[in-house]
Amino acid sequence: MTALLAVERLEAFYGASQVLHGIDLALGRGEQVALLGRNGMGKTTLLRSLMGLVTDCRGRVTFAGHDIAGLVPERIARAGVALVPEGRGVFGSLSVVENLVMAARPASDGRSRWTLPRIFELFPRLAERRGNGGHQLSGGEQQMLTIGRALMTNPDLILIDEATEGLAPLVARDIWRTLGVIRDEGIATIVVDKDFKSLSKIADRAVLLSKGAVVFNGAPAELSAQTGLLERHLGV
Repeated sequence: MTALLAVERLEAFYGASQVLHGIDLALGRGEQVALLGRNGMGKTTLLRSLMGLVTDCRGRVTFAGHDIAGLVPERIARAGVALVPEGRGVFGSLSVVENLVMAARPASDGRSRWTLPRIFELFPRLAERRGNGGHQLSGGEQQMLTIGRALMTNPDLILIDEATEGLAPLVARDIWRTLGVIRDEGIATIVVDKDFKSLSKIADRAVLLSKGAVVFNGAPAELSAQTGLLERHLGV
C-alpha cells in the first residue's frame, strides 16, 4: 500500500531546544491513527510540524507523493491537509455559518463531498445555532464547529489535537461518533487525546511518543496488552 503521508527522520526545534528526534511515520489513505503520550512529549509539535506551523524542521515529509516539507501552511492545506487545533481557534465574531463557509473549497480532485447541509446533518446542534456567533457556543459546540470547518476543506487528512479535552461525557461521545464517520468516509486522521480507551476502539493504529521519539507503533490491542508500557508512558 502506498502511503498517503510519509514522515522520515523528522526533527523539530524551538530555538535551541530540539522537540522531535527523528520521527518516522507512515499513514495510509483512510487510516485512523491515535497519537499518544504524556504532556510535553511532542504530540502537538508533530501535528504543527506536519501543518507547516513549526518552521525549524529537518527531515522528509511527503503527502500524496509530493514533498511538503518546508511549505507554508496555506499550501499544505490546499494539498489536502486540515488541522483541528488544540484550543479550537473558532472566530468568535463570525456566525456558525460564516465560520464554515469561509473554509469551503473543493477537494484536490475537484469534488466537494462536504457541504454546509452535510455538516449540519452531521452536527444538528450547529444547524440549530447557525446564526450564533462563535463566542456564543459551548466548548463542545465549538469543537463540532472546528471539525466541521476542517471537513469543509474536503481534506484527505485531518490532524485533530485534543479531540475531547474539557468536554462533557455526552458531548465527547458525539465527537467519537463523528470520528467514526470521518474514518468511514475514507479520510485519514491523526487524533491526539488522553482517552486511550475510547481511542483504542476507533483507531486502526496507535503511535506512542516519549521525549519526541516513537516508542510504540502498532495495533491498539497490542499496546493495551503491554501494561508496563502504558503505565510508564500514559499512566493508565
